[in-house]
Amino acid sequence: MQNSEIVLVGGSGKTGGRIMKRLEERGLKVRVASRSSVRPLDWEDRLTWPGALQGASSAYVAFQPDLSVAWAAEAIEALAKTAVECGLEHIVLLSGRGEEGAQRSETALKSSGIGYNILRASWFCQNFSEGAFLKQILAGRLQLPAGDIPEPFIDADDIADVAVAALTDPSHRNKAYELTGPRALTFREAVAEIAAAAGRPITYEQVSMADFIGGLAAAGLPQDLIDLLEELFGQVLDGRNSSSMSGVPDILGRPATDFSHFARRTAASGIWSV
Repeated sequence: MQNSEIVLVGGSGKTGGRIMKRLEERGLKVRVASRSSVRPLDWEDRLTWPGALQGASSAYVAFQPDLSVAWAAEAIEALAKTAVECGLEHIVLLSGRGEEGAQRSETALKSSGIGYNILRASWFCQNFSEGAFLKQILAGRLQLPAGDIPEPFIDADDIADVAVAALTDPSHRNKAYELTGPRALTFREAVAEIAAAAGRPITYEQVSMADFIGGLAAAGLPQDLIDLLEELFGQVLDGRNSSSMSGVPDILGRPATDFSHFARRTAASGIWSV
């Protein structure tokens, strides 16, 4: 592995940057393949794929916009075929828990013949600090169409640690890992922990799906993203993924990061300060 190059497909997202930092700290060769990289990879332009993958031995793949979209499984199958043709031996796929589209993509990767790892991740803790919910958190009120169904939020740093282990240790190859936090919280409970850590009032309000979708449309979000969020909140967040799983300790030999630790650490960084 010391002389092999790792390519991070979609490596500019919440997990990719963390993975790159960890790999570079180990002295490993790593590069990003995205639309804007020096050797670009555009999911909608397959002519870019060979140039982006050539010279690598393995890849971490975070598909955009999400594995739940209709064409994702076929794209993952085609990417795996291209990877084999380019000499890659291994793909680590970031997947989602309980999503039928993600499951189709996982099957496509497994059947391609390339070595694989599948990382099925629950909702990211970082959605509250780096993603879709941050603006509302800063405004002091988060409004979502989610009630009392708990979710075992996963820290993106844990995902990065797991991905690095999968990319660098062949003993993990051809396995799937369910990545969750050590306990499940409702969105209301998560917001309460954030408020306590930040030391200021932040409330949670459950809204109807119609109001939620209407608000997204009014904010100008693209329809494919609106459809994705509607599926995640309307179908996937139904209790099927509420159980905490052992993927993080299984591969890392340590417990997954608790949400309260994430909240305290993030509050100390000042991200939630007004």
